[in-house]
Amino acid sequence: MLRSLLVAITATICIAVTACSDSQWVLRESQARSWCAGPDTAITPDLRISGCTTLIQSGRETQSILAVAFCNRGNAYQDYKGDYDRAIQDYDQAIRLKPDYATAFYNRGRAYQHKGDYDRAIQDYDQAVRLKPDDAAALNNRCWARAVANKALEAALSDCNESLRLRPDDAGTMHSRGFVHFRMGRYDEAIADFDNSLSRDPKSADMLYMRGLAKGVRHDTAGSDADIAEAKAIDPKVAERYAGYGVKP
Repeated sequence: MLRSLLVAITATICIAVTACSDSQWVLRESQARSWCAGPDTAITPDLRISGCTTLIQSGRETQSILAVAFCNRGNAYQDYKGDYDRAIQDYDQAIRLKPDYATAFYNRGRAYQHKGDYDRAIQDYDQAVRLKPDDAAALNNRCWARAVANKALEAALSDCNESLRLRPDDAGTMHSRGFVHFRMGRYDEAIADFDNSLSRDPKSADMLYMRGLAKGVRHDTAGSDADIAEAKAIDPKVAERYAGYGVKP
């Protein structure tokens, strides 16, 4: 029993410190990499963070692997913990280690966007698109960030159009483009985009709400009231969210 306890203690220490034997580290590294980079459906956020932290603290990994570990840990903090500042710190390290890491720029842009810092988000999406021009997600996010910030709307429209060329009929990008058209006062085009996106995601409160606003501007009072009421029934905070973007009935 004492021997089993010692083995368990040794394994635990190996996670946290670098003084493991080579054979012990091979076993720990295999598990840590699985936790750090395995599919989201198979790994809990805490295991993701633990695995990535083990690799980061090991002192044995290449800069390339460390960059991925920082980026993946940042994703866990951002997407599952809602800790955007902690995530940004990890993305900063990933970019420091790998300055051409498009994915880290994209994910840091998402974190800034969640924090409402759209200017910095757009700067990171600029870098992500520069490094990976065919990244439909980065193009869509830059389109959306520009629409929310209500700036560079022609560029935003170009981003959404290019994203849709790469990823046709994506409901989220249709929503982004609809918002751009709304900002530009092109309400018929906005409604057409929201119609298209709702045909793929009919219970999206955001799309229903924005279509309702666009219909209101076009004097379709009944259609506007119905869309806005349905949107609020799905998400009671949808009007508050868009009011934060400066968009109200």
